[in-house]
Amino acid sequence: MQDDAPAKTKRPQKVFSLIVEVGRKDGDGLPDRATGAALLCYASGVDEAEAVRETVAILKEADLSPLEVQGLGTLAERLKAGEEIDDEEQALMRRALDENSVIVAQMTPFFD
Repeated sequence: MQDDAPAKTKRPQKVFSLIVEVGRKDGDGLPDRATGAALLCYASGVDEAEAVRETVAILKEADLSPLEVQGLGTLAERLKAGEEIDDEEQALMRRALDENSVIVAQMTPFFD
């Protein structure tokens, strides 16, 4: 018996830049008086929705409390929009793609 179904083509992974706002949660590792934080993340996925889902799941595993995610786009989209992206940032994006992972590149705590 032959399977006549066409083989699924694997969609290529891309890296998406995301800003994730997190609230407070016990054990989150944020500074004592912080009310939350913004995280700049680079996440791989076949589309932005997958990158967001993976990022939120990883942050929850790390005892963080994601509240809101803003997509900034892929490297190509950001460059096309006129953003300047330095070599260090591009290296982190390549690492996220190579490792099929989520990289937290920057954390900015919020204080009242």
